[in-house]
Amino acid sequence: MDALLAVCRAIHPLSPGLQAELCRLARPENVAARTLLLEPGHVAQRLYFLESGLVRGFYLKEGKEVTSWFMPAGHFVISILSFFSRRPSHEYLQALAECRGWSLTYEQVQALYRQFPEFNFIGRVLTERYYVLSEQRALDLRMLPAAERYARLLHDFPDLTQQVPLHMLASHLGITPETLSRLRARR
Repeated sequence: MDALLAVCRAIHPLSPGLQAELCRLARPENVAARTLLLEPGHVAQRLYFLESGLVRGFYLKEGKEVTSWFMPAGHFVISILSFFSRRPSHEYLQALAECRGWSLTYEQVQALYRQFPEFNFIGRVLTERYYVLSEQRALDLRMLPAAERYARLLHDFPDLTQQVPLHMLASHLGITPETLSRLRARR
């Protein structure tokens, strides 16, 4: 719980009441590697904070998995569209490693927003951060050559290449595994 509180405090000081309520409401989560946290057709019910582990978001296109994003420890994991719109997801959320952390339901998040203005502020800042990451990824896929996308991935997530299979990294970068192998060989 300390890591979750520290991330929130880094955005805005927490009142004693909010801190106590987060400690009371947040459910501890221990998830085995390869576990699906969300599947298409289901509404995302929980917002997760990872103390340890790694999660990816992916979807199926013509029967093949396409990795949209990765989230390492110290980050929140959510299907933003499904969670906030209350509509069925189009993506999978999968633990790639054993994960430990905390979660809150949609209803709990909304109640915390109403009860604690500082949590509303924290939620807005986090949503902005993750939206910016999403937009940057979409822009990179459209504008950057494969070598630059790979370099950015190495810069932003240096440990990821040791934790994730080649085919998942390649799909995340929008390239074939063969192209990724050539890019790795050049480094």
